[in-house]
Amino acid sequence: MTKTNPSVRLLHGFETPAEVALWKQNNARAVLLRERATQGKAALRVEFLPAGWPNIKRDFDAPQNWKPFGALAFEVSNPGREAFSFNVRVDDDPAADGVNHCRTGGGTIEAGQSATFVMPIGGVEPMSVGMRGLPQPQGLPAGARSLGAGGSGPFDPGHITAFQIFLNHPASAKVLILDNIRLLPSGPHNLDRIVDAFGQYARADWPGKLKHEAEFVARRAREEAAIKAQPALLGRDRFGGWAGGPQLPATGFFRTAKHNGKWSLVTPEGRLFFSLGVDTVVMSGATFTTGREPMFQSLPDKNTPLARHIGYAKDIHSGPIKEGATFDFYRANLERKYGADYENAWLANVPRRLKSWGFNTVANWSDWRLREPNRERLPYVISAHIGGEHARLSSGDDYWAKMHDPFDERFAASAATTLRWYADQIRNDPWCLGYFVDNELSWGGGSGRSRYGLAYGALALETAKSPAKRAFVEQLKTKHGEIARLNATWGASFAAWSDLDAPFKPQGEPNEAMQADLSAFVKSLARQYFRVVRDELKKLDPNHLYLGCRFAWNTPEAVQAAAELCDVVSFNIYKPRVEAKEWEFLNALNKPAIIGEFHFGALDRGMLHTGLVSTPSQKARAAMYEDYVQSVLDHPAFVGCHWFQYVDEPLTGRTFDGENYNIGFVTVTDTPYPEMVTAAKKIHSEAYVRRFGRS
Repeated sequence: MTKTNPSVRLLHGFETPAEVALWKQNNARAVLLRERATQGKAALRVEFLPAGWPNIKRDFDAPQNWKPFGALAFEVSNPGREAFSFNVRVDDDPAADGVNHCRTGGGTIEAGQSATFVMPIGGVEPMSVGMRGLPQPQGLPAGARSLGAGGSGPFDPGHITAFQIFLNHPASAKVLILDNIRLLPSGPHNLDRIVDAFGQYARADWPGKLKHEAEFVARRAREEAAIKAQPALLGRDRFGGWAGGPQLPATGFFRTAKHNGKWSLVTPEGRLFFSLGVDTVVMSGATFTTGREPMFQSLPDKNTPLARHIGYAKDIHSGPIKEGATFDFYRANLERKYGADYENAWLANVPRRLKSWGFNTVANWSDWRLREPNRERLPYVISAHIGGEHARLSSGDDYWAKMHDPFDERFAASAATTLRWYADQIRNDPWCLGYFVDNELSWGGGSGRSRYGLAYGALALETAKSPAKRAFVEQLKTKHGEIARLNATWGASFAAWSDLDAPFKPQGEPNEAMQADLSAFVKSLARQYFRVVRDELKKLDPNHLYLGCRFAWNTPEAVQAAAELCDVVSFNIYKPRVEAKEWEFLNALNKPAIIGEFHFGALDRGMLHTGLVSTPSQKARAAMYEDYVQSVLDHPAFVGCHWFQYVDEPLTGRTFDGENYNIGFVTVTDTPYPEMVTAAKKIHSEAYVRRFGRS
């Protein structure tokens, strides 16, 4: 293709050692490979070593103009035995930091597979129109898979300074074979009328696409028959625990226990319980219409019944629209499907659906009404997020918000205020597993300066205004005594301890002795956070488990503190599977762990973004679901995993941040993905025997 199409620009064909020499290899080894070439006689074999961010990077001597092009494309092969994810980053300035002045995309390549991956570069910036993913431009290679392109702030494709291919903290060496890196011509990105009356993509057809409103009735009838034929998996007690397994002491509430060397939750009636859940089980999917009206083929007139699904949103996290009118296609479709009483119909159907698919937990951020005792029930979790006017501090990577300052005396009051309402509602309810408190907090990363980001963030504040800074300085005084000893350790030149009262921003990499001080503070802050939350929670509700804070980013210090003080340590793990070697450190913590979020997506059913882990098709997505759950069941520390989320995100992006991912078990028309349902039933039916053996 690159030889015959002059509008395609070949960047790297990997034919000579000189081409390899252009790439910096950071914790990676790159060599020419005479096999597996997709064009020419050679490809590039890259072994990414176990490290924080192993990468190969191409810096340009002079900025490159990529404006005439629409996408970066290349061929990828995975010769290994396991699927894994990789990332591509393109910088428009040497100051790029992974978020600013760059665009980053991510893909997943299956074991033994090859594929063409494409990362959009020019044309319409997705978030400029409030969406994470856009329709693929015309003229892309057949079967090409999108990497997406995320980032913050302006990005100039006419001033490209570097690009790199990297992995995120692989636990073992991974090999990619790369070839034919090229720039593709820009295609049209006309977004007019891309959404049909049901919220589906209008420019494609696929199995399961809803064409006429009358189809809702037939689909409802077919599903009702399927649920009646298999209302729930066999061998489960009323809580979804293992009815055929051992009988353990019953306490009346969920607890944790080790059984044959493996951690487990235990139902109120004393049965082993592995939590298989779904997040965000809600009848909600609003998307902005303000300023984007031409995207929609049909929006309801304000005088029609469906106008009740017109709304208004503000307080937006990211995107160009800060507030405006919205429309909720999912709720509108539920009304089309179930009639005027669609809310009660949905609330009645969802637990039956989940049970028939083998799920046993209604997970985070789900409709509060699903816990009501007058409904068919599943065990559920509480999603609490601490607010309040206490102090906060930065880790340097504050995606959702700055970190709580738990040394502030007001933090305990904030935690109590948040938790009291929930505790008053569910304190005596045996169906509640426990509390997730907060989500994806800004702990910093696991290596380099990022590991100590909260310590640097505290030092950068004024002592008089920051309880965390005061706590840190007191720790340093206790350890070092005289300021001269701190100066010798840190290579600093403070005249007195009072010099630290002003903001201080150390430069360069910390030496080992300074790292020890930074680490000690990060550990103490984490202990203080988890201790305060645990103490307030147990005072208010001693019956239910403290399930942790759902780590997306973490440091060893924070994880160790969580294991000391939480009943269960929680992680959101967006990877193709849970690799035993990467997570074997959990065994030393001697505390159970749970996965609060994972998902995969594909672009073969009309959606525009795969989410955080991509697959080539719904068939592959279902296979990856089965493999992921198997990998969690096989790890002795994990006691469950929760899929994010119940329904696909809106095609044109959720209002909060523009996410428009194919991550649902059901579509915007409330139609289940049959491949996902089949895979879930299969692995869920095997779960207890696979984990614990036959009783």
